[in-house]
Amino acid sequence: MFEEISFGKINRLPKYLFSTINEIKLNMRQKGEDVIDFSMGNPDGMPPKIVIDKLCESAKKPKNQGYSVSKGIYKLRLALCDWYKRRFDVELDPNLEVCVGMGSKEGFVHLVQAITNVGDFAIVPEPAYPIHYHAFIINGANVSTFPISYNAEYELDEDSFFVALQKALYENFPKPKFVVVNFPHNPTTVVVYKSFYQKLVKLAKKERFYIISDIAYAELFFGDFKTPSIFEVKGAKDVAVETYTLSKSYNMAGWRIGFVAGNRRIVEALQKIKGWIDYGIYTPIQVAATIALNECDDEVLIVKAKYEKRMKVMVESFGNAGWKLQMPKASMFIWAKIPPQCAHLGSLEFAKRLLEEAKVAVSPGAGFGIAGDSYVRIALIENEKRIRQAAKNIKRFLKAIESEK
Repeated sequence: MFEEISFGKINRLPKYLFSTINEIKLNMRQKGEDVIDFSMGNPDGMPPKIVIDKLCESAKKPKNQGYSVSKGIYKLRLALCDWYKRRFDVELDPNLEVCVGMGSKEGFVHLVQAITNVGDFAIVPEPAYPIHYHAFIINGANVSTFPISYNAEYELDEDSFFVALQKALYENFPKPKFVVVNFPHNPTTVVVYKSFYQKLVKLAKKERFYIISDIAYAELFFGDFKTPSIFEVKGAKDVAVETYTLSKSYNMAGWRIGFVAGNRRIVEALQKIKGWIDYGIYTPIQVAATIALNECDDEVLIVKAKYEKRMKVMVESFGNAGWKLQMPKASMFIWAKIPPQCAHLGSLEFAKRLLEEAKVAVSPGAGFGIAGDSYVRIALIENEKRIRQAAKNIKRFLKAIESEK
């Protein structure tokens, strides 16, 4: 009899919680129902025209049809270095301190694979973007978590963070090698200031751990706030790498262009493993991405303004419907406390009923860790008209919930 094969790494993963909502959403759409979808951070806009034009032009050249460079073509790596210089006044070496990935998610997973041994420990504050801790689990490492604390303005409580981090460093064995941070934060939208990175880098050097900083939403900031980079701190490259992506700021999610930059030893490890795994992203996409970084700063401002306008409309219209929301300082999400009359449902049941009864899709907070179960994440990927329609649907839904009591 054929013996069933055990797929160990897959067995380490739970069912992707968001798939429950996705299955309901798909079934509803197959029945012709109109779902107003705020569940996934999937931009609804077009990339800049100049980027698409460059893609088409480059795709017509015979020399661009072969294998590319696994770590990214030089001009794209140089463009990221120039972006860092303009944006943060930070110097990076395009050869030794930058690696291009197939989106920041793939880059993160292969980065963890390159630097993690079985049994290693990583610290990931939660709620968290699921791959931030599951990448370690897939690779046989262990993850320690602690809840993120923040104030009413969705700014990180630095004192609480470092108390919890110190505790996690001392209580786990073996001692954690990696700390993952992600600001502006997904899903909570929490932000930090340069002072946070100064303390984190100092602690990393003292306690001998590496920092992986994800700044996927670095360009989507509002009001007086401006997202910092960890590399603005002197000596940060000794202990840190940072991941970035063109998915959000440039409406290029499907293009799959991301970066890992910083510490040379870590970047070299990623470049090496990618050299074994892939032959690089299609060259015309990389050429077009180079144009995006070099020439599309103004278009990014337009994208940012779009999200800010949608946030204001949502906060106002949902508030009028009976669901009070907080305007974030950054990102393309709102981290929304479940309305009081629905708190007993928990985030998954609330999201399911909101979808089935109000035809509004959101992401259950529990999908980002147990610390998120009182919240849902709302992505601003529908226009203002659709947001206002969602508010009307939600108003009826909340009244129906109240009548059940």
